[in-house]
Amino acid sequence: MLHHIVLMDPDGPEGLARIEAAMPILAAVCDALPGASHFTHGPNRDFEGKSARYAYGFSVFFTDRAAHLAYKAHPDHVRAGGMLVAASKGGHAGIFVADLEL
Repeated sequence: MLHHIVLMDPDGPEGLARIEAAMPILAAVCDALPGASHFTHGPNRDFEGKSARYAYGFSVFFTDRAAHLAYKAHPDHVRAGGMLVAASKGGHAGIFVADLEL
């Protein structure tokens, strides 16, 4: 099982609004794909003071790498990913991704 975690550094209030607009698209992709589950998203509260730069994030679980690859290749994921890059400070540099193997 993989736990896919993505955190974004929004480019101001408009960037945050664009990030939030991408969430229903990603949720729909996860709902449609076998092997994807538990899509969640929300603001990063950074209670430990280690990730304040990344103000918003989402996560999803995949049964295996094949399910993750299907998600990665899905056209709506590609579209939503482009929205996230455009809405984050520094584009790709403003996005942190971790894939934990469980």
